[in-house]
Amino acid sequence: MITMEIESILDSMQKEGIESLIIFKPANITYLSGFPPSSMSVIVIKDDALLYTSKMEMEDASNSSNIPLTEFKSLIDIIKDLKGPVGIEKTLPVSIYKKICNLHDTKINEIIESKRMLKSPDEIKYIQNAIDIAEESLLNIEICGRENQVAADLEYRLKSLGSIRPAFETIIASGKRSSMPHATISSENILSPVVIDWGAVYNGYCSDITRTFIENEEQSEIFNIVLEAQQEAIKVIKPGIKASYVDKVARGVIGEYGYEENFIHSTGHGMGIEVHENPTLSVNSNFKLEKGMVITIEPGIYIKDKFGIRIEDDILIKNKAKALTKLKKDLSLNIN
Repeated sequence: MITMEIESILDSMQKEGIESLIIFKPANITYLSGFPPSSMSVIVIKDDALLYTSKMEMEDASNSSNIPLTEFKSLIDIIKDLKGPVGIEKTLPVSIYKKICNLHDTKINEIIESKRMLKSPDEIKYIQNAIDIAEESLLNIEICGRENQVAADLEYRLKSLGSIRPAFETIIASGKRSSMPHATISSENILSPVVIDWGAVYNGYCSDITRTFIENEEQSEIFNIVLEAQQEAIKVIKPGIKASYVDKVARGVIGEYGYEENFIHSTGHGMGIEVHENPTLSVNSNFKLEKGMVITIEPGIYIKDKFGIRIEDDILIKNKAKALTKLKKDLSLNIN
């Protein structure tokens, strides 16, 4: 039986002149089947969808997959049975690409990624649960001691409250190290300010939040600029707006205060099964925002050898932006 999702994919394949679609990317397999593979798995879509998975995962897959499945035995046999032209993912390994293109014409496509950008009510519910877990986890820890101790405590809380795992490697960067947006966790003692970027995973869907704990007037001044940039960016979000315009608004606010060169990453990104998905909210992004997208808005200012400030929230696009994160932003740090 063809589901509505598979029928929509078949329509997209027809529009792109693709006879078969072969899917290797684990996140795309999870999206289509509900089964998160841990070893080699493949979905082939021709007239319908079929999941090939390894013998050791057959039992697990049979309990969770919502599309028919069979045991994976030979990649070359799967490839031989494809109808050309064959749709392939951008992330396809070169070794597999060579095997496919030796037998078929291929077309790189982002059909599944495009479908994943628009979240269903169930997907939004899972993301909201991941957000709730992450927020409650932060509220139940003390921001003191060493960075790695705080990270361990936070990740313990995430799992205790129902997260499958952290959504990504937790970032805790304090003092001068906070000026590095993706700083790795150290064993140094916590200093102010403290940037914490963390997320949970619920039923396969991620959250991604950043809060900065501040201590003094200088940090507060930069914090308020970043907050203003975030608020102004969120105000302009609506269906049809270019992602690059949202970035321009956030960057413009920070630039007005003379810190444009200190905002060194994009304003945000899509989020779902993967913590970083399309659309990207950057200066060169041509994506138009649509209802049902879930994105982050995360401006920051980073002053080398001094400190950095970042605020990140998860936003659902409806007729306008709806914040899914509820955790307050003005968090102070008291180090005795």
